[in-house]
Amino acid sequence: MSEQIKNIQEQLKKTAKSLPDKPGVYRYLDKKGEVIYVGKAKSLKKRVLSYFNKNTDNYKTKILVKHIREIKHIVVETETDALLLENNLIKKYVPRYNVLLKDDKSYPWICIKKEDFPRVYQTRRLIKDGSKYYGPYTSIYLVRTLLELFKKLFKLRTCKLNLSQENINKNKFKVCLEYHIKNCEAPCVAEQTSEDYNKQIEQIRNILKGNISSVVKYLKELMYKYSEVFDYEKAHEIKNKIDILSEYQSKSTVVSSVIEDVDVFSVLSDENYAYVNFLKVVSGAIIQVHTVELKKRLEETDQELLTIAITDILHSKMSGFSNAKEMILPFKIDYNLPNVKIIIPLKGDKKKLLELSQRNVKYFRLDKIKQRSLIDPERHSNRILETMKKDLHLKELPAHIECFDNSNIQGTNPVAACVVFRNAKPFKKDYRKFNIKTVVGPDDFASMEEVIYRRYKRLLDEKKELPQLIIIDGGKGQLSSALKSLDKLELRGKISIIGVAKKLEEIFFPGDKYPLYLDKNSETLKVIQNARNEAHRFGITFHRDKRSKNFINSQLKNIPGIGRQTITLLLTKYKSVKKVSEQSVEELSKITGKSKAEKIVKYFKES
Repeated sequence: MSEQIKNIQEQLKKTAKSLPDKPGVYRYLDKKGEVIYVGKAKSLKKRVLSYFNKNTDNYKTKILVKHIREIKHIVVETETDALLLENNLIKKYVPRYNVLLKDDKSYPWICIKKEDFPRVYQTRRLIKDGSKYYGPYTSIYLVRTLLELFKKLFKLRTCKLNLSQENINKNKFKVCLEYHIKNCEAPCVAEQTSEDYNKQIEQIRNILKGNISSVVKYLKELMYKYSEVFDYEKAHEIKNKIDILSEYQSKSTVVSSVIEDVDVFSVLSDENYAYVNFLKVVSGAIIQVHTVELKKRLEETDQELLTIAITDILHSKMSGFSNAKEMILPFKIDYNLPNVKIIIPLKGDKKKLLELSQRNVKYFRLDKIKQRSLIDPERHSNRILETMKKDLHLKELPAHIECFDNSNIQGTNPVAACVVFRNAKPFKKDYRKFNIKTVVGPDDFASMEEVIYRRYKRLLDEKKELPQLIIIDGGKGQLSSALKSLDKLELRGKISIIGVAKKLEEIFFPGDKYPLYLDKNSETLKVIQNARNEAHRFGITFHRDKRSKNFINSQLKNIPGIGRQTITLLLTKYKSVKKVSEQSVEELSKITGKSKAEKIVKYFKES
């Protein structure tokens, strides 16, 4: 293998590592930009990484990997959606390394025919005659199970007769065998009204939309009836159907019989970049997915960025030729195309398509960030630090950050934690924990004042470097307490300090009564949240350890002949030493035995 191909594969492996651990479809492109392979995956990251495993024995796979120059992917909701989308894309691109779909069979649907006294049946052909189609389904067994279920639950006709009211009134029909074996109520001879029949159809529609709880209940009752008469074979058969229906999803976001040709766009932006996702839907099926990255130059709004991207995508080879008469967007924009209707959906299949697009643009952004951090971690860190410096109006890059959090439960065992971040990442070697020494009772403000003073007094005494930024987990009160200690040490103004209130992610600055609110997608906010969560985790862990030790090192330790195991049993049962001291010999004997119980009672009586 040449050095160039090795380098390319190493870069592709880094790309694969940044893929999401979600179901989806991946596409491999060659040096000409042509799709050479389409595959589905339960986990995109694990599946794509497996292609670059050095231990792969499959010769054809090795040949495929040599030709890969780019990896593209789309995240979907379920494995079923991945299977359907893979099928659509293979038919569109006909990749050279995929198995050819020679039979070109489409997936099965369930049709409720538009006619008097509608029939319900399975079909692979969608005819635009006003009939309602549900699906598609990847399991023909599921389709047959549903149709069989409808047959048991409802008495529907199976004949193809034209049951118009005029024909029924003329007595054109006679009852058939289905009526005699009680599978049909003979609407053909006016034995059943249209209103009564359509109530059954409405229930079937509800089931196909996913409202299957009543159906599952019915099946369970039937299963129990069979088991009561020891017909376990039929009971097991019904149990299998319950399992299938429990996993059943009637709607796929990948294919819809209601939606025809439509273009879907969504946007996500941060301080420096914007990302726009495009889904091309033809005849209800997604046939193309594309995401673009835009470098922001000014303070462009999401509306402006989306307009720029739509213009670029629709007038380039990315979208091919679009016949879409509808465009689905997350919000209104100042953009008009002749004969194209802009829709901002609130619910239904179109809303699901928009959510799919939004999910993919989110993952695309995360992938880009991960790739940058893998390829050039130092540059990635510097960019984040520059962003933090700008957002928080700092004098210098916050390469060294320290975050503090207090921890106590109902005032017991008060402790505090200090976590250290270097270049926007946790530096666990420098984490510190503190027992509160000078404060009595649950006083978070006084505890914060003590900890800040002790931390930076020590750093000054030992002539160690000070952080560029201190983060206090708390609002104005905790921030003011920390400032008192910085004043005592004459460090105010030499170290930047902020307080973070959890409820609304408000960021407080010394001397400023109005908090700062950062965008929820801001990298600055992500680092602050990460530091705060890490301080909280570290503090809680220390607090639990301390409580556990105090639990054992109690007054009971002073009783001769009473060991650690006995103390643990007593405190587990009575929760406190006081409660133990109130027990009789008889009561304590149930746990410790008579000899130890007598020693405990004697000790507390004498003391």
